[in-house]
Amino acid sequence: MSSYLFVLFAMLSRVLPHPWSVTATGASLLVFGARRSPRQFILPVIGFAAVDCYLTIFAYNYPFHLQDYLVTWAWYLGVCWMGYAMLRRVSGTRILGACLASSTSFFVASNFAVWAGFGAYPHTLGGLTACYLAGLPFYRNDLLATTLLTSAVLGLPLLAHKLAPGFAERVGWGTRAA
Repeated sequence: MSSYLFVLFAMLSRVLPHPWSVTATGASLLVFGARRSPRQFILPVIGFAAVDCYLTIFAYNYPFHLQDYLVTWAWYLGVCWMGYAMLRRVSGTRILGACLASSTSFFVASNFAVWAGFGAYPHTLGGLTACYLAGLPFYRNDLLATTLLTSAVLGLPLLAHKLAPGFAERVGWGTRAA
C-alpha cells in the first residue's frame, strides 16, 4: 500500500508548486515497480497521464494533443519495469543504477521528442545539441530528486537491516518487495 501512497505523493509533487523543478515522479515509479506486480503498472501510468492532462489544460492553458505525451507515458511504464527488473532485490548499487537509468532515459527521450516534434529547435545537429543543453538543469534536478527519494524509500530499510538485523522486519519496512 505504501507504493500507492508514494505515487499519490508524487502526483501532488507535480501539481503543487515545486521549486527547482523537483518532483518525486521517477522515484515513485521505480518504487512502484520494485514493490508491485507488473499487472498493476498501468495504474500509476493512468494517474500520471491524468496529471499531465490536468496540468496542460488547466494549469498551463495549452491545448492538449495526445501525441505530445506518448513518449512520456511510455517512459512512465518503462520506469515501472525498470524498478521491477533492477530493484526487486535492493542494494545501494542497484538503487544508484536504477536512478541513473531512470533520469537519463527521461532526459534523452523527452528532449529528443521536444526537438523532433515541437519545432522549438531547428532539425539540425546544432538544434538537437541546443535542446539537450537547455534540458541539463532539469536533468540534474531530476537525478538528484530521484536518487534522494528512491534511496530514502528503498535504502533506509536496507540500511536499518544492515545496522540492526531484524529491526526493519519488526517495524514492517522489510527489504524485499511486498
